[in-house]
Amino acid sequence: MKTNLMTVLLLLGGLSVAFAQKPLTTNNGAPVGDNQNSVTIGNEGAVLLEDIHLIEKLAAFDRERIPERVVHARGVGAHGEFVAAVDMSAYTKASLFSVSGKKTPVFVRFSTVVHSNGSPETLRDPRGFATKFYTDQGNYDLVGNNLPIFFIRDAIKFPDMVHAFKPSPVTNKQDPNRFFDFFSHIPESTHMLTRLYSDYGIPASYREMNGSGVHAFKWINAGGEVTYVKYTWKTKQGERNLTLGEAAKMQASDFQHATVDLYENIRKGNFPQWELYVQMLKAADFAKLDYNPLDATKIWNEADVRPVLVGTMTLNRVPDNFFEFTEQAAFSPASLVPGVEASEDKLLQGRLFSYFDTQRYRLGSNFQQIKVNAPVVAVSSNNQDGTFSQRGTQSNVNYQPSRTADNKPEDTLYRHSNGRYGDVSVTQAKIGKPNNFKQAGEFYRSLDETGKANLIKNLLADLGQVKDREILKVMTGYFYMADSDYGKRVAAALKLTREEVEAAMTPVK
Repeated sequence: MKTNLMTVLLLLGGLSVAFAQKPLTTNNGAPVGDNQNSVTIGNEGAVLLEDIHLIEKLAAFDRERIPERVVHARGVGAHGEFVAAVDMSAYTKASLFSVSGKKTPVFVRFSTVVHSNGSPETLRDPRGFATKFYTDQGNYDLVGNNLPIFFIRDAIKFPDMVHAFKPSPVTNKQDPNRFFDFFSHIPESTHMLTRLYSDYGIPASYREMNGSGVHAFKWINAGGEVTYVKYTWKTKQGERNLTLGEAAKMQASDFQHATVDLYENIRKGNFPQWELYVQMLKAADFAKLDYNPLDATKIWNEADVRPVLVGTMTLNRVPDNFFEFTEQAAFSPASLVPGVEASEDKLLQGRLFSYFDTQRYRLGSNFQQIKVNAPVVAVSSNNQDGTFSQRGTQSNVNYQPSRTADNKPEDTLYRHSNGRYGDVSVTQAKIGKPNNFKQAGEFYRSLDETGKANLIKNLLADLGQVKDREILKVMTGYFYMADSDYGKRVAAALKLTREEVEAAMTPVK
């Protein structure tokens, strides 16, 4: 028996050698000689600091955990694709909705909201439903929940609400006394609490729940026309929820059942699907409703605003690595594409800041270069540097506008839509009465002759180093516009004629 066992072990050892295709290396790629024993002074002596592989292993282990999400910490993600059902270009410039049958890759992260990473997936809690569309116009994030509304309507209350839901800073225990104390001051929470404490508060699985964008957004078409929309994901698996008793029984047998269910079904080829519907409403119709349609605590009743099918999403692939995809996936309602804009919803307006800010804290300033967050289109941004920058930028110009930049000027086709807040317009345009040169001229004329001479001398010390004559002509023209004497002195020093300066200034007058 011993001989047979030794033979098996030797065979297994041979197989392990045969299948060891890649050598173990340090993070800088150097081969590791021994991954089982630290370098010591003699066989019984102290461990040496020069064992770089040991130090690197321990340092990497110490830093494996990035800051946990304050909300939506417990989550699971999957890859898939979205297929547009109709051409919605009459309402939006967004390319993913523009052609019937158009396919767009997606990554979806489902989550619980309040509880920590590793908490049971059977707890009563809203479920996050965040979808990242990798479109040919950049990434578009639709970040919502399984329930179609929220507890509050103003982002200024969000930190307080989360604090009330989280464990007590004294006992470290979640306490209904705390969160109902908070909600007793928030009458608009009644709708969400009613839905949360129904059976919809504990979905049976992520596959068997609907999703909602919660907020109203704006769709903008090529003509600049605005249509307000709300999104709803409707599961094709059918909705199913757990009672308290069923949830307790499930938690006793498997507290991570929703993650297991999603992964097992995808691996079996039972790909879950959701249909995406939008409700569309014109601002002129707001007054006809007995609620504010931009209030996140309200649904748009289907009797008032009919849902329209815009596409179907299928999840068909489990991520290769949980941390690199699900944990590093960064979503934000501010991740928009041309044809979709934020509405005036007060809660949404706060989320536009807080979500991106959270990801910069958790993942660093270049979180959008991480594979799961990276757009499928080329990024041509003037942003450079920051932690873990991998842009490979070689341009000397990290500002705009510039005559030598290698990226194109902005396209007015993608300019923010012109809207209104009551009697005040919303636009992207220069301010009224810019009067760029008058006060500069007044200051020039207030200087005595010595001051004027020193100004010209100081200015020419730097301006004289500029090699591009077009820049020199335009800048000189600015000084002419402030004061003719000012411009003449600069032009004379740079050996520019008035005609050259005027020709260069024609486009900017």
